Amino acid sequence: MDMPPVQRAITIGFLIFPGFPMSCLTSMIEPLRAANEIAGQTAFRWQILSEAGARVASSAEVVFDPDLSLADAREMEYLFLLSSPSASFTDRKSAEGQLRRLARHGTAVGGVSGGVFPLARMGLLDGHAVSVHWCYEAAFAQEFPGLQMRDEVIVFDHPRYTVSGAAAAFDLMLNFIEARLGADVATEVACWFQHPVVRGRGVRQKTPTFRRDSTADLLPLPVAKAVEILNRHVSDPIAVEDLAETVGVSPRQLERQFKKATGQSPSRYYRMLRMKAARSLCCIRKRRCRASPPPWGMRRSPRFASLPRGIRPEPRRGPGQDQPLPGRGQPPAALGIRVRRYCGRRPSGHGAWSPRRTVARSR
Repeated sequence: MDMPPVQRAITIGFLIFPGFPMSCLTSMIEPLRAANEIAGQTAFRWQILSEAGARVASSAEVVFDPDLSLADAREMEYLFLLSSPSASFTDRKSAEGQLRRLARHGTAVGGVSGGVFPLARMGLLDGHAVSVHWCYEAAFAQEFPGLQMRDEVIVFDHPRYTVSGAAAAFDLMLNFIEARLGADVATEVACWFQHPVVRGRGVRQKTPTFRRDSTADLLPLPVAKAVEILNRHVSDPIAVEDLAETVGVSPRQLERQFKKATGQSPSRYYRMLRMKAARSLCCIRKRRCRASPPPWGMRRSPRFASLPRGIRPEPRRGPGQDQPLPGRGQPPAALGIRVRRYCGRRPSGHGAWSPRRTVARSR
């Protein structure tokens, strides 16, 4: 494709950490390479960096040889951090000082997938909105409660770029290509890689539903609303009845529609959602299972498979009602107790769990 030459190439740096997601790196470099080839000119250049310039193994154990160290980075328009959520610098003071220097001199700094975590730990995301991958949301919210998370695939809050994952990183590069070389080139690049839809800012992430070939945005409206509410209440249990009332259907209707759409009950979906959130935080912080984070109420047990205690709600009592609940064998109705089924599982003894147990709650 014959195009008027650009004045100079844009340089994009990729700072990789051990265990970084390789798909994110290739999803950003490949569209830039294709754009240069289609346009017949070098509109984009890229450099791979590591903290000390040493070789870095990705999460897939593929080893990369960086072009330069972070200390040698000069004059690049963009620098993206690619890492796992638990990544950190070996020489934190020196590395963070260099990143801040680049940012002061006009380099737009960003994070892709888990790369938002080291950026946030340095304080470079303070006062900025952040795109956080849905599987990291719970851990990010706990570690950085003061930062504004968004469930959008790409967030540009000048001068910070944050991207949720590999496909979103591809979309961001297509946006760069369109801005630099025009929509025709960007569209051709997308077609080269069979990328059907070019997403930009404001597009929300898709979250999966279990055992179905669908995502949350394709669910029936009551179920989609329920899924959204459950995702917002990972750390504080919510009752099925309250959930159904909020979405405007009866509990029985919600159970039926939810199971038809996702293949499982709201209780099971919620349990797995909270387990994944707890597991994610444990992996990120490299905690032992017996020291699991309090917000998910993990039982102090060597078995990680134990369900979060927070799923079993405690009886709700009004002010001054500190008396214990009635003992077994006493009729709840006679004692002014109404029975509610909660969106979770309640222990039936020391080992087995029953999803349909009920818990008494004072009126």
